Amino acid sequence: MSRPGRDDSPERLYTLTGGRSSAGPDVLDLVTLMVADRSPAPGMQSEHAAILRMCERPTAVVEIAAELRLPVSIVRVLLSDLLDAGHISARHPRPADPTHRLPAPDLLEQVLVGLRNL
Repeated sequence: MSRPGRDDSPERLYTLTGGRSSAGPDVLDLVTLMVADRSPAPGMQSEHAAILRMCERPTAVVEIAAELRLPVSIVRVLLSDLLDAGHISARHPRPADPTHRLPAPDLLEQVLVGLRNL
């Protein structure tokens, strides 16, 4: 599905990222929350400015890609640019607590039986 007035050709995407195809070693997870630290500046690339406006509140990488209708890989490169410039910060998801264990399967079975009996 094409968007009116937009060119999603490979050439446009190449231009957006300056020819880069990856965001470097610090890859952003799809659920990493991005938060703008600054407002868009005059003369800033329109996609960068749009991202900063979107990220006035914490916004996940995947949400940014969906809103901009750009591939996640392209958005990661754009976010990497903003991170390097200090315009945005990332809040990475917390890893699961290794000391936290799931309930025993027999306990889960008892809960399921109890729910069915309601």
